[in-house]
Amino acid sequence: MQLQIIHNKIYDIREEKVMLDFDLAELYEVETRIFNQAVKRNLENFPKDFMFRITSKEWEELSSSQIVMMDFPKNRTGKYLPYAFTEHGVAMLASILKSEKARKMNIAIIRAFIALRKLAKKNNELIELIKELRGRIDEHDVQFAGIYDAIENLLDEKVNQTSWENRERIGYKK
Repeated sequence: MQLQIIHNKIYDIREEKVMLDFDLAELYEVETRIFNQAVKRNLENFPKDFMFRITSKEWEELSSSQIVMMDFPKNRTGKYLPYAFTEHGVAMLASILKSEKARKMNIAIIRAFIALRKLAKKNNELIELIKELRGRIDEHDVQFAGIYDAIENLLDEKVNQTSWENRERIGYKK
């Protein structure tokens, strides 16, 4: 159940799987403000590939998305736009959030990211298999077309050889 809750809080932004500050704060059971203060006190631990502030456009796309839960906060603007944490950023949170709850939650979140990676790998394998099957089917379509053409040619020759007038009559004769 906890894994599903975490999965629901992982978003795709800038082609990255990320979690937003207010979702992480909720999982760690702290206020978003306090969570962000702890992060700001340790900004050197969070380079741009670990954490970034989302843009207004990204926020609008997220908050209008049908996937997002109903309690998604919609009234964020300007400097109050949330921070997005990549998997590495979430892992780095363990170094600044020292509570027992934070350590356990970090482990659960990292496991959720790992599960998503495994799922993506399986999806890629399925996509490759489908492409391979499509290639085989395309080859078969060409072969079937050749067979159908040959059958049609044979039927056309047979029809041309047997004219309607020269056929052997069956049934009632006059």
